[in-house]
Amino acid sequence: MIAALPVTLAWRIAQTPISEADLLDLEALHSADLHFLVMGSDIRAPVGLEYLMTRRAHYPVLPYLKRAVLRTPAAQVFINDMKLVWQTFHDAADLSRQVRQVLAEHLVRHAAQYALTPDEVVALDKLSMSDASKEQVSHGQEAGRSAVILSRERFEPSGGVIVDE
Repeated sequence: MIAALPVTLAWRIAQTPISEADLLDLEALHSADLHFLVMGSDIRAPVGLEYLMTRRAHYPVLPYLKRAVLRTPAAQVFINDMKLVWQTFHDAADLSRQVRQVLAEHLVRHAAQYALTPDEVVALDKLSMSDASKEQVSHGQEAGRSAVILSRERFEPSGGVIVDE
């Protein structure tokens, strides 16, 4: 979904570590422009810690809650105790559509910060106003624990060159 946005930006997507044994990426947490909290049926300690750190740093968190799933007691407690205004979603396609809308609106609001071209701003405006629910969203493999999406137009490698396929 992010790679299909009509902008040429370098993206870094970091996800919460899978287990408590893995280190939390504090640099990613503090340098992120947006923080999404996606809640399914269960929660693990790293997610709660990450959420509390973003709240203490006064970063906005965009919480999404999957509908119609059985939740563990830990997940139920987290959902109720955090007193968040959850945006709900049905499935991956619905979540993708909603997040794409948020990203498009965020990028347009901060177009100067991201050095977007006028054509990119127009394309994002159209995307955010379109009926995205009618579009078919393709699903590939999910990013593992983190991901980087790089755009050749604005990414300058520090120690190499971009190789065409």
